[in-house]
Amino acid sequence: MNTNLTSTQLDYAKFLPACSTFYATFVGKQRYMNYVDPARIPPSFTNGMESLNFLDPVKGQFYYQWCLYSAGHANLDLNKVSWREDMFRNRNRTNSWVLGDSGGFQIGKGRWEGDWKNPNCPKARKKRKQVLEWMDTLMDYGMILDIPSWTKDKVKTGINTFDDAIAGTHINNEYFIRNRNGNCKFLNVLQGESQPDAKIWYDEMKKYSDPKQYPNEHFNGWGMGGQNMCDIELILQRLVDLKFDNLLEPGVHDWMHFLGTSKLEWAVLLTDIQRAIRKYHNPNFSISYDCASPFLATANGQIYYQTETIDRKKWTYRMSAGADNKKYKKDTRLYKDAVVQDKCLPVFENSPIMDKIKINDICVYGPGDLNKFGKSNKTSWDSFSYGIMMGHNIYLHLNAVQEANRQYDNGLCPDMLVYEQTHRKYFKDIVDDIFSTSSKGVALNMIEKYKVELNRIRGTRGTSGPGAYSNKTYLSKFITFNQPISTDIIDGEFNEYHQNILNNLEEEVIDDAA
Repeated sequence: MNTNLTSTQLDYAKFLPACSTFYATFVGKQRYMNYVDPARIPPSFTNGMESLNFLDPVKGQFYYQWCLYSAGHANLDLNKVSWREDMFRNRNRTNSWVLGDSGGFQIGKGRWEGDWKNPNCPKARKKRKQVLEWMDTLMDYGMILDIPSWTKDKVKTGINTFDDAIAGTHINNEYFIRNRNGNCKFLNVLQGESQPDAKIWYDEMKKYSDPKQYPNEHFNGWGMGGQNMCDIELILQRLVDLKFDNLLEPGVHDWMHFLGTSKLEWAVLLTDIQRAIRKYHNPNFSISYDCASPFLATANGQIYYQTETIDRKKWTYRMSAGADNKKYKKDTRLYKDAVVQDKCLPVFENSPIMDKIKINDICVYGPGDLNKFGKSNKTSWDSFSYGIMMGHNIYLHLNAVQEANRQYDNGLCPDMLVYEQTHRKYFKDIVDDIFSTSSKGVALNMIEKYKVELNRIRGTRGTSGPGAYSNKTYLSKFITFNQPISTDIIDGEFNEYHQNILNNLEEEVIDDAA
């Protein structure tokens, strides 16, 4: 059962799964060794481990050609073999497309040390060079190495103020401009934790996308970070600025990416914006957005089981704890049947990954069994159980955002995008009004006119900002859980597999060796 989600993408804004190295490792390492015992791979995976490779239109259980991969989690030494990243290093670029995240988050969290406001700092210079070479070699589009405006760790980064973040980003931008080889197109990332700061950042950085100032090296689109990716009023203001500053031009600035965006409502409102820009200004314009929810949720033992798109209600993904019981070791029922029959889940939306998976393909350990570390865990899962569930969650998330767009086009509308008894009935009408005008002043006045309606659109901060990378808070913003996330999984001692995998996903603490 091979499902082509590329062909059903149509003209919707594109969701990019923010692929975890933990997931990619199964595909990559299996090409060179029996990373997973072949007898452990389910018979329904007719192409072995490649069945998890959604970038492959032939071998994957489903095909979706777009995703995001972060330099912050990658082996940046291209002279060093990295089997775990083979899914990206040796992909077919004629039928796959990958956006590279620069790893600015790693600077913000103090993980990439160096005095980033000093152009001559050896550590910063080395990392800057590695990131650019990695992007130019492997990525189709890449984010410039921005320094988030929330970076506060002066000891490790040399960045202690908003002005420091701007100064450091100028240094990185100038380096990318001078040294890029043209193989990768770059997005000029906009930061700022408030509307005034976001405007200052834009005014400082917009020159790098201006063909008049950088005729052959200018950046090719926009990355929306900080307040720019969650404040719809600010987003519309910035798009108006870009349009009238001639920085959203066909064939020049054709892509805009929103970092850490996952709500279903935003899947359709970004499509509305994309369609309006294409209609009135740039027919080549594309919007993408990413999140790591399918991977982080799995690390918390959660599985997607239902998508809900009810007219004039909140639209959501529903998740619950995956079946995890050692009693299932010899149970050969299909997973999709067993979890409903045993009332683990009220319903179960299937996927090409899970279609013929038996429940004992997930719950592989029985009472008294020892794991590969020679220990007995509370969980019945092994590490590959997580890989299978991640594949399922990726598919359900992709299908959910496409289904949301389909239902939206069929006339259904989430609550936050419909406005009864106001100036305009739907968000898409507001967007059309704003971008149909040929006057910047009129467009900005319309944004002010519709302020009440726009204030009803709840944004998300994703992983931006200090302390925001709390899985319990992060996931709950986007997903409705049938059961609460166990605080044991997040904050306390749980079991070896859940805890190790959660650590791997948050910190990507995976050995860089092949």
